[in-house]
Amino acid sequence: MTTLRRRSFIGTAAAAAAFTTLRSRAQEDPGPPIRLGLIGCGWWGMVDVKATFKAGGVQVVAICDVDSEHLAKAADEIEKLQGSRPKTFKEYPALLAEENLQAVIIATPPQWHALPFIAACEKGLAIYCEKPLAYDIREGRAMVDASRKAGNIVQIGFQRRHASGFVEARKYIQEGKAGRILSAEAQIHYTAPTPDPTATDPPASLDWDQWCGPAPLIPYSAAVGHMNWRLEKTTGHGHLVDWGAHLIDSARWILGAGAPLSVAAAGGLYHLKGKITTPDVLTVHFEFEDFPLTWRHRIWGAQDMNPETSNGIFLYGEKETVFCSDNKWIVLPQGRGQQPKVNEVRNDSSAEHLAEFLAAVRSRQQPSCTPEEGHLSTTAVKLAMISYDTGAKITWDAKTEQITGNPEASKLLKREYRAPWKHPFPG
Repeated sequence: MTTLRRRSFIGTAAAAAAFTTLRSRAQEDPGPPIRLGLIGCGWWGMVDVKATFKAGGVQVVAICDVDSEHLAKAADEIEKLQGSRPKTFKEYPALLAEENLQAVIIATPPQWHALPFIAACEKGLAIYCEKPLAYDIREGRAMVDASRKAGNIVQIGFQRRHASGFVEARKYIQEGKAGRILSAEAQIHYTAPTPDPTATDPPASLDWDQWCGPAPLIPYSAAVGHMNWRLEKTTGHGHLVDWGAHLIDSARWILGAGAPLSVAAAGGLYHLKGKITTPDVLTVHFEFEDFPLTWRHRIWGAQDMNPETSNGIFLYGEKETVFCSDNKWIVLPQGRGQQPKVNEVRNDSSAEHLAEFLAAVRSRQQPSCTPEEGHLSTTAVKLAMISYDTGAKITWDAKTEQITGNPEASKLLKREYRAPWKHPFPG
């Protein structure tokens, strides 16, 4: 890859300037508050709501959740924060029917992203949807098509595009200071919590059938319920798809990459077998047009020799190596005896990403992480899991969105929905 293309750099600078202008105008003259709904009132849903309050100029008018305890606690907290109590609903269609609703946050587990997203598009509402965009690749395509048809404002929650460590490292690389980037590596090693996987009755407040929704109805346990669904194959689909997707998206964004040409994954359940259903050790090789990107994770065992780089991206340039994470970026020049240059930075990426979304709702200009961008990053990590599940290298035709020469792997592009729900992809 050339030292990033000039038009890419100019586009980045223009987007940053536009966001700064939009946000300053919104702060100076916010106008009437944006009437906001929240779909999914758990931990991260409330993180998102608090970020909108930090940005200002919003009123949460309606919330929904299939856990009545989550719903009541969220309504209580929102009432304390904004001075008025939102209407509460169990299911999203009733929320979307509310008059004068302008925007929604979708903060459900991934199996519940596509259907409310498409329904909100049909209502013409602005949408902030958490990552990954979808559970499967065909859902993602249906969501992109729905947003294009609606022409509504949409931001996907890859908020590390606003993390200062990644933003400043991207600028440094685009200015050519590290030279041409020849390869990249991304990793997040951590010790995963492993609640008891023994099947039990769900909490009385939780409609477990509705929570699973279009996904398979699996037995409830603490290991697959609230907070812990991320490592369950049928919902969160594992560490790479859940947390690692942020770094795959950031690497793509930093280097101006589209979809991978091929993906090969290897790993397994070596320590946590019987406790989770996705790999606890995984290595993935993504071959992009201009560079390879390698992902690694291990979610058990001893701490890393160098914990400060256990979560982040290494970018290997002709002149320098750059490491970046949320709140720091480090430059290591080539040659013996060179000392790393450490840049500590502030990080408020969730608030910044949601502030950009709210500014876009007011200005009617699309924010930076569109459904198309979210679909590209989600597709990359989903192809990795298809490779892992099939034990095969996946060759991807991005124009047709088809896997080449592997009919069995192609079947995993779409997961059939559980009745009565219907998959939104027409094929």
